[in-house]
Amino acid sequence: MPTTGPGTAAHIAREAVERGADLILAAGGDGTINEIVNGIAGLDVPLGILPAGTANVLANELGIGTTMERAARSLLQCVPERVSLGLLSTALGDAPRYFLLMAGAGLDAEIVYHLNCRLKDALGKVAYWVAGLARFGRRLPEFTVETENGSHRASFALVSRVRNYGGDLEIAPSISLLDDDFEVVLFEGSSTLPYMKYFLGVLAHRVQGMRGVTILRTRKALFSGAEQGKVYVQVDGESAGVIPASVELAPHALTLLVPPGFRARRPARAEDAAWTTSPTR
Repeated sequence: MPTTGPGTAAHIAREAVERGADLILAAGGDGTINEIVNGIAGLDVPLGILPAGTANVLANELGIGTTMERAARSLLQCVPERVSLGLLSTALGDAPRYFLLMAGAGLDAEIVYHLNCRLKDALGKVAYWVAGLARFGRRLPEFTVETENGSHRASFALVSRVRNYGGDLEIAPSISLLDDDFEVVLFEGSSTLPYMKYFLGVLAHRVQGMRGVTILRTRKALFSGAEQGKVYVQVDGESAGVIPASVELAPHALTLLVPPGFRARRPARAEDAAWTTSPTR
């Protein structure tokens, strides 16, 4: 059943379940998968992935490959796992939105908001780099992130359920879809200059403990208190409004088909770990 435009996949998936479908397969990128998740969250019907689109963070996280053919061959061996979702709410009155992968506030959400869709269709992930470079040298609005571990200031906050970011990078070092909380990675700085250092740290898998970076665990987060200008938010790579906004965990809200060895690959984590460093300014 093809989608007819943005925002239609949720309705299609929900209708299919109401007509008796006992399995939903999502053929698309992370944005399409997000829409489908919002159509079937809370139901028992399992979701399987046939990766396509610009990037597929979920396919990378599950290790099912990035082609439909390879993923399709793996489906018969996949097993159902009940996983938790994130739920984003904004103050603008929009309906709360579930996410399977991540929510971002600040710099990355601003890049998503200003993304040229035609350029994305033509160049794929390169379009995100173009949009990111266009922000270089600009002032970044900082905002307050309140979690169960206290209050922090940041210009980019990533609330993640997966280690993979953008298909190629890993930012959250120890989170798993099987966990019942978020891993939150906070980046300080009112300019883009420190982000050159942060980017190198991500590439080297050394963001943990880096000056200006805080990593913590929580089941809820509140974004507010922007100093100036709009602070955008995104979920699963799709623009989702502006702060003030909140994120909370929706426990065991989705049945996801995963490879049989997925649980064994769950990353080790230090209980109650948190790394907090001083500001970059």
